[in-house]
Amino acid sequence: MSSSADNALPNIQCPQCGGPSSFERSNRFRPFCSERCKLIDLGAWGNEDFRVPAQSPPQDQPYGDPRLED
Repeated sequence: MSSSADNALPNIQCPQCGGPSSFERSNRFRPFCSERCKLIDLGAWGNEDFRVPAQSPPQDQPYGDPRLED
């Protein structure tokens, strides 16, 4: 017979501060360790700090209109 400790989820690393964070359902901020870390991450998304790098076209080329490209 297994105990509830055997079914417990492990602590993970908070993606914001790197500290320990519980992935249990009782942690309403998961995967973050706290509301503060969750809000810092949300603010970074709002500021567009997380972006996929894209190549910029040369200065003399039109940007974004495929009809104007060869």
